[in-house]
Amino acid sequence: MVGSIVDELSLLLNTNRRSATGKPGRVNAAPQPEAAVFFGRWLRAPHHIGAVAPSSRYLARAMAKQVDLGGTDMVVELGGGTGSVTKALLERIPAERLIVVERDERLYHILRRRFPHLRILLGDARQLGTLLRPLGIGAVSAVVSSLPLVTMPKRIRQQIVEQSFALMGEAGRFIQFTYSLTSPLARREFGLRGRVAARVWLNVPPAAVWSFRRAPAAA
Repeated sequence: MVGSIVDELSLLLNTNRRSATGKPGRVNAAPQPEAAVFFGRWLRAPHHIGAVAPSSRYLARAMAKQVDLGGTDMVVELGGGTGSVTKALLERIPAERLIVVERDERLYHILRRRFPHLRILLGDARQLGTLLRPLGIGAVSAVVSSLPLVTMPKRIRQQIVEQSFALMGEAGRFIQFTYSLTSPLARREFGLRGRVAARVWLNVPPAAVWSFRRAPAAA
């Protein structure tokens, strides 16, 4: 397992040294130590970071694929980390459609350096509506989350779900990945409908991407 983690970190470091070409949005090449920084943040607060390494490009692309390519409404990413999913999202949608929220200050500054033309907010997903209000954003079409929901207390999960669907409404999609074999959100308890949208075996560890909507009775 340790060897796999080291191999994945090496792959991420090599991938991060490449700059994006010919895709919507601008992406700066990521400095080499960023994956190591991510690992260090996980060691300090595993219940906040939730993974030993940034998401692989395969997982990031699987998550980004769930976002409507032809839409015009805003998309919010929760827990930008070092930018793996952010980069994949920018390969599908223009930077003007994307807002990234990161609560860890060091990771926030990494994101700001890597994506200087993207709107990145330092804050807590539990206060999503308040964070977006100064930008004049009162509605979004999708929330793409890399937050470690399964390790969070139920009260915090509930606040994040409520804040997200208050902005999305019944038609919005909450995209979440998990390493668990079961749903990262109790669908009946949170009033949601959910399904596995993708399984990603080329990730450390393998992951599932879930897509949730508000159940009609709860809308």
